[in-house]
Amino acid sequence: MALELLHPITADLRLARQLADIADEISMRYFTDRDLGVYLKEDRTHVTDGDRAVEQAIRERLATERPSDSVYGEEFGTEGTSKRQWIIDPIDGTANFMRGVPIWATLIALVVDGTPEVGVVSAPALNRRWWGATGLGAYLDDDLADSDTATDRRIEVSGVESLADAQVSYGSLKYWQEEGRVEPILELNERAWRSRTVGDFWPYMLVAEGAYEIACEVGLQPYDMAALVPIVEEAGGTFTSVDGRPGPWHGSALATNGELHDEARRILAGD
Repeated sequence: MALELLHPITADLRLARQLADIADEISMRYFTDRDLGVYLKEDRTHVTDGDRAVEQAIRERLATERPSDSVYGEEFGTEGTSKRQWIIDPIDGTANFMRGVPIWATLIALVVDGTPEVGVVSAPALNRRWWGATGLGAYLDDDLADSDTATDRRIEVSGVESLADAQVSYGSLKYWQEEGRVEPILELNERAWRSRTVGDFWPYMLVAEGAYEIACEVGLQPYDMAALVPIVEEAGGTFTSVDGRPGPWHGSALATNGELHDEARRILAGD
């Protein structure tokens, strides 16, 4: 505990969790609103009043607490040029959010010199929140409603060493088709013990928890991934693009328990 208190990133992690508290209160209010406003963006993806309200509230708090930091959010773009950048996806899983499906979350990351150092993933409709920070480990709170009881527990990836024993989540088949990668993703599915397409943030958190061994997707943006990276890596896993490049900057994600990363990457590359 003493080492955590002395760690320079601790204050940023504490702030990120406070931002998640703010986001949860707003997002849950909109999630239960039958008059939720839904709009179509220029890229033909959906945005709701909830997405915009959450991101705006986070930006306002950051302007007070970290005025020198830059912010990059899905709905309102980039503000500032600092190498300390907060990356926000106010509602990851907007399609679920607007249809009443509880698999959605607010993703909050602090990236320093291009490296994600803090990540918080808060899914209040699932009553779960995950977080991780460089050197501090990865954690899960699966009882957000009980603020008086410490329900945080440290999480870590599984030790599964064989793809034949692994659980895999692969996102949307449509996007693999658009990328011309149908055969590799089908091969990964065939060689794994079990595959499911859970979607959005959740399979990456299941990898961090040790419930899944592999989660992969294409067609992503940095705000879809930045918060996931510290959690997966601090849980002992590996996070790269599907072609093996580190970080959330390359349009795709491959998160594994580490043991199966190279094998999964080779399959997805068609090697």
